[in-house]
Amino acid sequence: MLEFFGRFHPVFVHLPIGILLLGCICILLSFAAKFINLKPAIPIMLLLGALSAVISCITGYLLANGGDYDGKLVSNHQWMGISVAVLSFILWIIYQKVKSNALLGTIATVLIVLISITGHLGGSLTHGSDYLTAPLKSGSTKGGAAIPPIPNVQEAFVYQNAIQPLFQNRCYSCHGSEKQKGKLRLDQEEYILKGGEDGRTVVKGKADDSELMKRILLPLNDEDHMAPKEKPQLTTNEIALLKWWIDNGADFRKKFKDIPQPENIKAILASLQKGESETGQIKASDIPAQEVSVVDIKILKKFTDAGITVFPVAQNTNYLSANFVNAQSMGKDVLDLIKSIEKQLLWLKLENNKVNDQTLTAIKGCKNLTRLNLNNTNITDAGLASLKDLEQLQSLSLVGTKITVKGINQLKKLKNLKFLYVYQTGIGKADLASIKRILPKVSLDTGNYKVPMMAQDTTVVKVP
Repeated sequence: MLEFFGRFHPVFVHLPIGILLLGCICILLSFAAKFINLKPAIPIMLLLGALSAVISCITGYLLANGGDYDGKLVSNHQWMGISVAVLSFILWIIYQKVKSNALLGTIATVLIVLISITGHLGGSLTHGSDYLTAPLKSGSTKGGAAIPPIPNVQEAFVYQNAIQPLFQNRCYSCHGSEKQKGKLRLDQEEYILKGGEDGRTVVKGKADDSELMKRILLPLNDEDHMAPKEKPQLTTNEIALLKWWIDNGADFRKKFKDIPQPENIKAILASLQKGESETGQIKASDIPAQEVSVVDIKILKKFTDAGITVFPVAQNTNYLSANFVNAQSMGKDVLDLIKSIEKQLLWLKLENNKVNDQTLTAIKGCKNLTRLNLNNTNITDAGLASLKDLEQLQSLSLVGTKITVKGINQLKKLKNLKFLYVYQTGIGKADLASIKRILPKVSLDTGNYKVPMMAQDTTVVKVP
């Protein structure tokens, strides 16, 4: 119960800040003849500010006893807050008995300074000590990305150059050296492996069993979701990178080149090397204006148990992205799971060799689907018939499948389709003109690019 009342501290603490600052400013202004009429209101301002400061001190003390904050920083903030409360009472008493403008002005100025320092320390506890200065640092990430560009990614260290910056920019404010929500710290190796009060945060080699990944993949509105919904969320690439790191042993000293890299990770690493931010790819126009209901957490757990990754496509939305790359099976039970989130499903990655034409019948009802990846699956032209009514579909990737022009012809009703990827399919150069007639507004990607050599590139010649 005491901790419950302590959590009202952020509510009460703004009262003394506002009231006392206003009172002190009015004192300083009242020294001028044209503001002399402010004087009758000043005593009540100081009294209300002093009383609210006392309440803030009490609730702050109760909140600090929860043990989620750095002891030294809490102590400094606590004593500065007590100083504000005491000095505000002193000023209230002196103001009614002493008429010296010099004395009143000095005390008011000191109180303003104390309030500012106390507020800054409180903000440091909540947001981190570098909250104000972070954007000014040379290493700050561009465009809000949590992981800065990595010029030579394969030679970089996974934890030092990617995972640690991710934690620093998305997690330290709640789980750093100054605040440890849930007794969890993510700023050092020993604390990451130790975990918090709810269990092992990271289970080496088992991302799905790691409490960290479970919390990240919870629905955005769940109170246990990490990060809190009012704070910047991890992007799909960041979540995939973190899961890959944990699944491969959560090693703190290996380089990227030392860990096996599936195709999706290679693509993410390529974007990191180029300094491309995924944040900018998600626009308001990419998400339907009409919101959908949140998916039950029990249903999401079934996806996780089946090796399927499901997470929100962006912050403050219930629309979901699902990745079946590591799905253990594609049986009827899994297909029924897809139907259970058909309203919320916006992006779907079925890049799994267990996927076939029968699988596609399960997504007929996914009317909001805008991105669909069917790379390296066993679908055929017949299976594409299941997609003809997905009117919102904008991007379709068929790389590495047996699809031909006959199958593409079934997509002509998809008026919103903008991108079609057909590299390594049954579609040849001679078929491209036919596809352009069928889908005149679609950007067709046939792959097989040749990257030109640049003057600064290094050519390595190996003996056959």
